[in-house]
Amino acid sequence: MTELVESLELCDECRACLDGCPTYKITENIDFSPIGRIRASKMIFKGGEVTHQAVASIYSCHECYLCPDACPYQIDVPEVVAQSRVELVKRGLGPLERHNKVIEGMRKLDNAVNGDPAKRLDWLPEESPRQASSTLFYVGCLASYLVKDAAISSYLLLKKLGVDFMILDDEGCCGIYYHEVGRLDLAREKFKENADRFKKLGIKRVILICGGCYHCFKRLYPELLGDMDFEVVHIVEILPALLRERGIKIERKLTEVTYHDPCRLGRLEGFYEEPREALKLCGIKVNEIPSCRENAPCCGGGGAVRSVYRDLSLKIGAGVLDQVSVGPLVTSCSFCNFNFSYTARKIGSDKRIAYITEPILGALS
Repeated sequence: MTELVESLELCDECRACLDGCPTYKITENIDFSPIGRIRASKMIFKGGEVTHQAVASIYSCHECYLCPDACPYQIDVPEVVAQSRVELVKRGLGPLERHNKVIEGMRKLDNAVNGDPAKRLDWLPEESPRQASSTLFYVGCLASYLVKDAAISSYLLLKKLGVDFMILDDEGCCGIYYHEVGRLDLAREKFKENADRFKKLGIKRVILICGGCYHCFKRLYPELLGDMDFEVVHIVEILPALLRERGIKIERKLTEVTYHDPCRLGRLEGFYEEPREALKLCGIKVNEIPSCRENAPCCGGGGAVRSVYRDLSLKIGAGVLDQVSVGPLVTSCSFCNFNFSYTARKIGSDKRIAYITEPILGALS
């Protein structure tokens, strides 16, 4: 922590970080930029009075990781923001009211989208595979309730490719939202609950379809609990090998899609080739938006920002949709899928959004 706080003094406000920051590009307000967040963090860590604007600056960051590479000193602003949120919670200044509404729902319903737990598996196209397996297909809140095509297509594709797996009738939230808003106490509690349950069930591998869930299980669980007893994989990691091994025959050739790199799967984990390779193996031409791979834009939904600054998330998402000339827009994060779909609906766009397993399954069906 000391080293992180000291790194703030390296910032000379050269403005190199501004071009990539999604919130600054929309607001043109320095408080909603990495520079503003470093200023706010200094205020927070020095222990003096923290302004309302400083709190807003910290909680408006998507933690998209576009700024560290642009910074001459590579200041880890997303980590600075994460630690600042924890400090704001300690001082009774966070989370914000709308965050607490989401937390209230999570504590009651065990999901982040206020969904009815009894309807969590309504997307399932057949009876739940209750057989024991050491591999768990973890669907996540967004795909279970709001972007069900992502859940359906991923489930059917895994079955078609011969993957042995189980799903949970009463799957709970991964808990990333608690961590994002700075409530590490609730995050640790939820992480332990899930980890203990997986251990009891003999789970050795967890397959995920959400970038947020993946980041949570892969990075945040070990951060708070230590090494895990199970392997964490995203579906795009295993698709190319599965498609080759199974020798799947392409039944229907889709012409082309435009691919979007999710922040946490791209910049944080480097999954750039795998999704493109999986699509190409199925005869699907992959188009790129002008900024892609390491420079791909944020969808506008992450970092617990959307629940407080919905209009900001909408404008960021709309900016990405404007860059898509050949559809559908395909992504490999169910949260990105949701925010793009929501944005398209709200702005009256006819651009179609699809989860990566949808066109792949379509090509094989």
